[in-house]
Amino acid sequence: MANQFASTNRAASNQAVTGAVALPQTILDVYSKDILFHAQPVLRFEQFAVKKTDLQAQPGLTIKMTVYNNLELGKKLEEAVPIETQALSASQREITVYEYGNAVSVTELLLQASFDDTMANAAKLLGMDYAKTMDNELKTTVLSGTQVVYPNGRTARNTIEGEDIFNSDVIKDVIEVLATNNVGKYQNDHYVMFIHPHHARGIRNDVEFQNVTTYGKQYAGEIGRIHDVVFIETTQMPILEGAGGGTTPADVYQAVAFGENAYGLATALPVEMRDGGIEDFGRIHKLAWYSIFGTAILEDNNIVRVETA
Repeated sequence: MANQFASTNRAASNQAVTGAVALPQTILDVYSKDILFHAQPVLRFEQFAVKKTDLQAQPGLTIKMTVYNNLELGKKLEEAVPIETQALSASQREITVYEYGNAVSVTELLLQASFDDTMANAAKLLGMDYAKTMDNELKTTVLSGTQVVYPNGRTARNTIEGEDIFNSDVIKDVIEVLATNNVGKYQNDHYVMFIHPHHARGIRNDVEFQNVTTYGKQYAGEIGRIHDVVFIETTQMPILEGAGGGTTPADVYQAVAFGENAYGLATALPVEMRDGGIEDFGRIHKLAWYSIFGTAILEDNNIVRVETA
């Protein structure tokens, strides 16, 4: 019997070498303790929002900000003639706040059996999700402005063709609109424009483009400037696939430019990480981020949306 087993083992051994018999159940997966997360979009819009936090001190779901209208120009005075007075006029800008949040749940079995700190990684993912959510809300708000610049004299999105690209001529058109509207510049020096990497690739070849390394970076995501416009590159800018014109409808890339006091962010409750407790006799654990905030356009004239191929 022993000889029979020995013969069988030798045969199996020979078969394993010559026939390469797979034994996957005997091979262990090795996991690194280094945790990697999927790439995140560059988040930039929050740094330019007008921030209001008055709702933390007063109850309510809406914050109102007073905007005074400009006075009529002064004029020459005549001796002994009283100065005519003007009435002050103002308008209200409102930002309504809403609840925002997201949550995850994990099992006790996963927590006990996992080789990494699952709850810590879940908290990090929730934090990144909060940042993306707020940035997306601000982006959607600022892109809802009504002023639009198209390239090459185009008058509508569905007329944009492949040759209607983003260039310095488009930027000059944007500057014209903002300057005509008397829009205030940041630091009395420049407007800001958010662009997709597709746009950034194009203007880097423009002879009028000035790389940020030549004058010093001021903002997160800043890549350079042309004339009065500083560019912020972000993958958050939309691509409208097939929304253009031509035989094969062109993809339309959106950018947006603005000056001071263009859009606002009202926060009633800063973001919090909240533990949802344990359920099912301790077998389920929940974790969430929660915040109450709102976004709105403050001055529509201060925003110009750009749409090009």
